[in-house]
Amino acid sequence: MRPQSFRPLLLIVGAIALAGCGSAASSGTATISGAWARPAATGGQSAAYFTMTNTSTAADALLSASSPGAGMVEVHETTVDGAGVAAMHPVARIDIPAGESVALKPGSYHLMLMGLTSELMVGKTIQLDLVFEHAGVVVVQAEIRQG
Repeated sequence: MRPQSFRPLLLIVGAIALAGCGSAASSGTATISGAWARPAATGGQSAAYFTMTNTSTAADALLSASSPGAGMVEVHETTVDGAGVAAMHPVARIDIPAGESVALKPGSYHLMLMGLTSELMVGKTIQLDLVFEHAGVVVVQAEIRQG
């Protein structure tokens, strides 16, 4: 067998290995990187974070999210009022300008995962199904870790 015949197999194995990493996903125009969520108990809630990059020449927006591991997922933003009191509230969308990135991070935009169907343990992952206005659905595995 010639060495070149192993190339397709190596590409397939490499793609499968990367898919299991959970750190990046793409729809072609929306790329998700650094996805992670906080540990939490079954039935409880957690927050998930990641960076969205819009590689297209047109604006896009994250409209909603879901997860087979949660009863409900909401797109949230943390704001601080004039008195310095922080509050979280749902938002209808997170706009992503063409060619730019938007980070979901503690104290800012994030996903609230509610009604967890199993414990989120450090080192495991949870699937997030992200719905974009133009890019469609992007599925990503978020690593569970302390933040």
